[in-house]
Amino acid sequence: MKVTVEEDKCCGAGQCVLVAPEVFDQRDEDGIVVLLAAEPGADQYAAVREAATVCPAAAITVHESA
Repeated sequence: MKVTVEEDKCCGAGQCVLVAPEVFDQRDEDGIVVLLAAEPGADQYAAVREAATVCPAAAITVHESA
């Protein structure tokens, strides 16, 4: 799994950080998403998928491995 974020879409809601804090953080100055792990471990897959689903701005894209 690979994860990408589109900072220009991010609205700073922080749902991703609540769901998957090991993978996502927010910048202090504006709350925009910070990707901590572009290739998270398998134990984080479910949380990352949920974070992408609950993101109100659809700024998170999950690329599943083949």
